[in-house]
Amino acid sequence: MKIVFLDHAIVNPGDLSWEPLQRLGELECHTRSTRDEALQRAQDAEILISDSFAVDRDFIEACPALKLIVIAATGFNHIDIDAAKARGIGVANVPSYAADTVAQHAFALLLSLTNQIEVYGKAVEAGEWRKAKDYTFYKGPITLLTGKSIGIIGYGSIGQRIAGIAEAFGMTVNIYSRDPEAAVTSDVVSLSCPLTKENEKMVNAEFIARMKDGAFLINTARGRLIDEQALADALKSGKLAGAGLDVMAQEPPADSPLLHLPNCHITPHISFTAPEARQTIIDVMADNIQSFLDGGTLNRLDI
Repeated sequence: MKIVFLDHAIVNPGDLSWEPLQRLGELECHTRSTRDEALQRAQDAEILISDSFAVDRDFIEACPALKLIVIAATGFNHIDIDAAKARGIGVANVPSYAADTVAQHAFALLLSLTNQIEVYGKAVEAGEWRKAKDYTFYKGPITLLTGKSIGIIGYGSIGQRIAGIAEAFGMTVNIYSRDPEAAVTSDVVSLSCPLTKENEKMVNAEFIARMKDGAFLINTARGRLIDEQALADALKSGKLAGAGLDVMAQEPPADSPLLHLPNCHITPHISFTAPEARQTIIDVMADNIQSFLDGGTLNRLDI
């Protein structure tokens, strides 16, 4: 059984073991692949692993030996599942592996905004504390989360973890699927839903107009859920107090109106990268392959 991983650079840059996959067959790992390289590498592959490499209909048709596509992630919008089904090729993903680390990162972004961490850190480095007349000084308001509300859009494993943390802070949790209006008008709106054709750019000018004045927006899901120009306009006008983003519409962003805005804190899609979470990806991918070989359907998306 030949297993080809087309793009392992992020999942395993060299700090984790491939052993769970190696014991299942002949494993061939590539840090990255261009489309031409991928087509050549996948020619005799029976199992193909993709992190973010786009596997479309034409690619699938060009891989005669392919029996199973394993996604080294939870999101699957880069895989043509219908084309795979038409060829009788299985597709499996790794659900829920990063719930804890992504929820932690969502709150790291929120706390960075509410507690003005960057502002005060830079002020201390610049010597402003040393020059202060009192034992502290003010550069911006600290926002207390206790008593505030958070609207969670996407109440899967990540959304549920975010809700649990929010409740520990004394926040009221509003779940979008149960009460959209309460969620959208919360003090904080957090996105943790998958990207679909229907919800692309759901956070647009109309959506933001419904949001509470001075609210915070957190996105640890997919960048294309947000109309970046509309969000930039809201942050510049003061309609929204701040945004914390771990994802962008284009990654890496060549250009975006959100770059360099002081009230928009951006991290480079790192919320899932804790070693423990990445090891889980490898372990669950191995479980998915073993299930497929045994005639099972673990984490299958094509059935």
